[in-house]
Amino acid sequence: MFFGLTNSPTTFQAIIKNIFHNLINKGDVMIFINDVLVGTEMKEGHNELVEKILRRLEENDLYIKLEKCEWKVREVGFLRIIMGPKGIKIEKEKV
Repeated sequence: MFFGLTNSPTTFQAIIKNIFHNLINKGDVMIFINDVLVGTEMKEGHNELVEKILRRLEENDLYIKLEKCEWKVREVGFLRIIMGPKGIKIEKEKV
């Protein structure tokens, strides 16, 4: 993240969108500021897609924190909602 700029989140989002534009358009990945969500219908090809994403991040001098990552989960919380194979639902403590 660029510090000192008043529009740094917007600038960072534009950079990320440019790096991953083809994967975002195909629906393989969703990125919001510094959250990267990878979703695949089948287990086959998931690891290759994650490797491709990590490679692109590295090529552009961007990195992830492993302790913040969740790997191969069926449901994931994102922006106060839970997304999974059965659809989208609101976090229980928000209902």
